[in-house]
Amino acid sequence: MLIHPDFDPVAISVGPLAVRWYGLMYLIAFAAVFWLGRRRIAAGLSNGVTRSGLDDLLFFGVLGVVLGGRLGYVLFYKFNYYLAHPGEILAVWQGGMSFHGGFLGVLLAALLVARNNRLPWLAMTDFIAPLVPLGLAAGRMGNFINGELWGRVASPDLPWGMLFRNGGPLPRHPSQLYQMALEGIALFVILWLYSGKPRPAGAVSAVFLIGYGAFRFIAEYFREPDDYLGLLALNLSMGQWLSLPMVLAGAALLAWVRRGARARQVQ
Repeated sequence: MLIHPDFDPVAISVGPLAVRWYGLMYLIAFAAVFWLGRRRIAAGLSNGVTRSGLDDLLFFGVLGVVLGGRLGYVLFYKFNYYLAHPGEILAVWQGGMSFHGGFLGVLLAALLVARNNRLPWLAMTDFIAPLVPLGLAAGRMGNFINGELWGRVASPDLPWGMLFRNGGPLPRHPSQLYQMALEGIALFVILWLYSGKPRPAGAVSAVFLIGYGAFRFIAEYFREPDDYLGLLALNLSMGQWLSLPMVLAGAALLAWVRRGARARQVQ
């Protein structure tokens, strides 16, 4: 059994200024998107996205992640609380972000940038999809460093079972690391390899939806449900219910893409 190192949430402190690990992970995430995006543009795999388009995408993507992530958390997880305390909705420093809300924010950002650059929306989302997972991995590492969003109670025999501060006396799954490995590293490898060859418009986006939704659904079985929600219908967590539509939408999009590709071959 392991004990969580209980890191100081502040990574760097100079006088009254403090840089927290979680904020640093967000910075690393956006830096990874920028670096990988530049690599894809240089390799001719940009679907028409230019360097200036990537800059626009980063600017509006940051807004989409932060605003969408916060509003998604408010709507999906603690709606009744924020309905009674509307003044705290924008208090992001208190914590509380939703991936699914941030995902919707990024989709809107991609739509805006695609229109401004006169590109098809699916071409833009296909470009974005392989850039995202390493950023997700950084975010989950931030969760682990903060000792938050820990997993469900694990068997005492589990070698990597971990005691978390405020997590009770029993070892728990380090589910943040599971999510980092699945939604982050594994999904990145799949998408990077899959998008390395020409694909019909929408195919890479579809694989992202299916991959993230499936990996998140699996990881949620090891993650402690939010105490103010618990498990919902069919003993599924909110994260699982929000991930199911992603898998279904990805499967439908992939079927539509393949059907269109076959139709073009027949012509």
